[in-house]
Amino acid sequence: MSFEVVAQSRIEERRTTPWRRVANAGLEMGCTGIALAMVGILSMFNARPIIVGVLTLGYATLGMLFVVAGLIVGSKRPFETQTQNIAGGAVAGAIAATTVAVLPAVMSVVTLRFIFLALDKDLLDMLTFTVEPVGAGILCLILLGAVLGAIGAIFIALPRHIRRPLSGGVVALGLTGLFQELISPILANSSITKPIHDLIYTYTGQRPRGAIIVFAVTVIAIVIRDRYRQRVELAFDSLAPATRRNVRRGLLALAVIIAMLVPLYAGNFVGQVLLMIGLFILMGMGLNLEVGLAGLLDLGFVAFYAVGAYTTALLTADSPFALAHLSYWEAMPISILASVIVGIIFGIPVLKVRGDYLAVATLGLGEIVRVIVLSDAAAPLLAGAKGILQIPRPAIGNFSFTSPVSLFYLALASAIVAAYFAWRLEESRLGRAWMAIRDDEDVAQALGINLIRVKLLAYGLGAAFAGLAGSIFATMLGTIYPHSFQLIISINILALIIVGGMGSLPGVALGAAVLIGLPEALREFGEFRYLFYGLAIIAVMRLKPEGLWPSAAKRREMRIDAETAAAQAASPAERVQ
Repeated sequence: MSFEVVAQSRIEERRTTPWRRVANAGLEMGCTGIALAMVGILSMFNARPIIVGVLTLGYATLGMLFVVAGLIVGSKRPFETQTQNIAGGAVAGAIAATTVAVLPAVMSVVTLRFIFLALDKDLLDMLTFTVEPVGAGILCLILLGAVLGAIGAIFIALPRHIRRPLSGGVVALGLTGLFQELISPILANSSITKPIHDLIYTYTGQRPRGAIIVFAVTVIAIVIRDRYRQRVELAFDSLAPATRRNVRRGLLALAVIIAMLVPLYAGNFVGQVLLMIGLFILMGMGLNLEVGLAGLLDLGFVAFYAVGAYTTALLTADSPFALAHLSYWEAMPISILASVIVGIIFGIPVLKVRGDYLAVATLGLGEIVRVIVLSDAAAPLLAGAKGILQIPRPAIGNFSFTSPVSLFYLALASAIVAAYFAWRLEESRLGRAWMAIRDDEDVAQALGINLIRVKLLAYGLGAAFAGLAGSIFATMLGTIYPHSFQLIISINILALIIVGGMGSLPGVALGAAVLIGLPEALREFGEFRYLFYGLAIIAVMRLKPEGLWPSAAKRREMRIDAETAAAQAASPAERVQ
């Protein structure tokens, strides 16, 4: 049956004419543009400049759809000659633009705002470039789509050594414009970098000359890197193992120093973003022990985060619900211990459960904690939906951690200490036992590994990291509510581990920076910021399925899988050879 399905799909693929592929690419991108317009994304993005007075994020998004239509045609190469493929890219871009142009054509005749609020006069002006009459604006849109589609097809036909620098320059230009509210304060708050800020940015966005400089510098940097990369790698490989290790440690230390200095110049907004990244790094390292090393999929991990936060609140808050009035430094180890105990208690019922059933079971345990906190029965102790207020900030002598920047340093110090313990655990006998049960529980048990003890240690030690993060989180807000501990937190932690690289501590940090920092840095777009979040996940899973910074074991597994797949795809004669 499967052979028939595959054969039928190949027959259909052969039947598809080149121009049909062109039309499909254009229609797909055009329908995507209509969807973005209807939900209000294009209108919102159009108010955000990428290059002041030249290009907005809305036009950049719309133009990217037309370019992608040409890229699809250029990558599939449906025609025999390159000229025909470029013409096909132009037609695909024109078809995409024509599909989008249906909206302004209808909007100029019929009012559609009673169906979609985003289909207003501002969107009509955007799609027609404020050209009168509307038909002339629609013609401009179609011509623009054809030009950009052709550019996409031409770009994919360029040699790789030319395509890489150009694509890198465009990406860098887009990122400096998109994240200008994050980058601009960092450059403006220092007398050393202030001239760079004035060269690239105004206080309303990126200057045109700044965009040219960013593009040119990025292109030159990539060209130099590609030219000398092989020499540098050979020189690095020729070093002694101890020297290579010291170089890596030096680069890591430099990255830590930069991370420590950036918030001092960036201000409280950047400090708040980095603080959230630090908290998720802590939780990611804890879940990495369970999922990345031990293979225990846990979707109720947020429960340990909540236990740490509530324990700190109950022991330190100036509230009728407080059990004691300890300092933060006295309450923090108790919070960690409470999380460890809850982690072990949660691990006991699911010791014999594996795979997807384990995920569902831990999801249920996590929801139990949330329901208990919200219940009337626990309200006299945990305050229910009212939450616990007036949680004091940590203090050392006369210095109080009142600002997001100072709390970031607390989270950073905690993450460094936690990373050291996680690294030592990974290299220990216990870490090797975790990896053994991840690969095969039955074989691990036959080798003498105590599954009960090893699994409970994974749950307990992983919960300790989450309890520490929850303790810092409680002091950050000063108040905690049950609604702060939703299932989405567990999902985000699992996602950042997968995106960063399963079983890799540097991957956890990189995954948190991408998946947590990105939505936090784009809060100006409201709920639409999760569009970038989703696109980032899709891009990483398509381009780097092993993760952004995978562990050595994961690299080996991916290489073996790729070699096995290639061997299975080879013909019998090739296998014999």
